[in-house]
Amino acid sequence: MKLGIFWFPTAAGPEPGPFGALVEELGFESLWVAEHTHIPVERTSPWPGGAELPREYLETFDPLLTLTAVAAATTELRLGTGVTVIVERDPITLAKELATLDVLSGGRLEVGVGAGWNLEEMENHGTDPNTRFRLMRERVEAMRAIWTEEEASYHGRLVDFDPLWSWPKPVQKPGPRIHIAGAAPGALRRVIAYGDGWIPLPGRGASDFGALATELRQAATEAGRDGDALQVSVAKAPADAETLRRYAAGGVDRALLWVPAGPAEETLAALHAHAELARSL
Repeated sequence: MKLGIFWFPTAAGPEPGPFGALVEELGFESLWVAEHTHIPVERTSPWPGGAELPREYLETFDPLLTLTAVAAATTELRLGTGVTVIVERDPITLAKELATLDVLSGGRLEVGVGAGWNLEEMENHGTDPNTRFRLMRERVEAMRAIWTEEEASYHGRLVDFDPLWSWPKPVQKPGPRIHIAGAAPGALRRVIAYGDGWIPLPGRGASDFGALATELRQAATEAGRDGDALQVSVAKAPADAETLRRYAAGGVDRALLWVPAGPAEETLAALHAHAELARSL
């Protein structure tokens, strides 16, 4: 099982480039960064993680700009969005941004996508919360068309465009892996329908991720997909050796260990503690 780092980059924390270089130096496979474009001042949507929304949700950097800085400072580290709130982004623009980052990084991009929990946030982007899961699927499918077709077009209920030209195409073929966020069983159905992997969070739905990984792959195979090719990456995985060994034994592909957003000294201390844990496994 691969070990990566999950991070909310903010101005209070380390600079992304040097931090990414250290993550790579310490032997981690990947660095994944979160996204929120903003947090509405007037919000009734409850945060699924608890009663009080952490400050970093208001202050997090743009993930693609952050990962561009990390790409420039590293050579092998895989770069993940954990996750892009795709229902708040234009798919034609996002397809170009992701393809560009994949090219600039030499094909190291992993794309986590989610439909979001903050209804007021997505409404500010003109998204109807009631149709956000359909919109997520259509935007993923539209981006894949742009990445793989010389003259790309897409005609869905919510995303619709006639043939267009768009380069660059990603280095990875047919494109970067798309990891679908969300709780089982709904997220598992979405992965089987149009994803390359699942990126769940502990504490949000069932958490026996080994059993769920097996269930996902079996159901995908029965649906005519290559179930063994689907990845399971647990975000904010517990920094606990026993739990991580259980994940690995159950077929989880990647555990992403959380580091605090800042101050920088706390972020770096957590990173080094995770490196010690990794060496003990």
